[in-house]
Amino acid sequence: MSYEELINEAASQGLIVKEKPIDGYGGRIFKNRIAINKNLTGNEKRAVLAEELGHHYTSVGDILDQTDIRNRKQERKARSWGYQKLIQPRDIAIACLSGCCTAYELSEYLDLPQPYVEEALQYFSEAYGEQRVYFSDCAIQFAPKVRVWKYTEF
Repeated sequence: MSYEELINEAASQGLIVKEKPIDGYGGRIFKNRIAINKNLTGNEKRAVLAEELGHHYTSVGDILDQTDIRNRKQERKARSWGYQKLIQPRDIAIACLSGCCTAYELSEYLDLPQPYVEEALQYFSEAYGEQRVYFSDCAIQFAPKVRVWKYTEF
């Protein structure tokens, strides 16, 4: 999903997205307004907006105090929502089958920041464990490391 498509989704939810300088944050959401740090790269803005939309759908109240476990749980839930919005296991499988072998190559393929892709891979690893996820022509396993098979290979 592109940055523009995420902005359109936000608008369909009655949210206003503005790019502006924000010290210390990539983005913030307050009521029906999302601020995205205008100094970020395009793919960073895309990742941040997905997370902020995740907050819209999954978070309640002010969760800035990350020393509170309840707030950390809401933060994780919003990030997880963003990972699932921007990256599907099938996307990772296709990238791997296309020759992407490292997080850097995968981030280039998906047009997302490398740290974001690494965090998403960790999320999928925790979510699926050693269980394989099947598609029409391949399967992917996230733990103990990412492995992809075409059906002709297993």
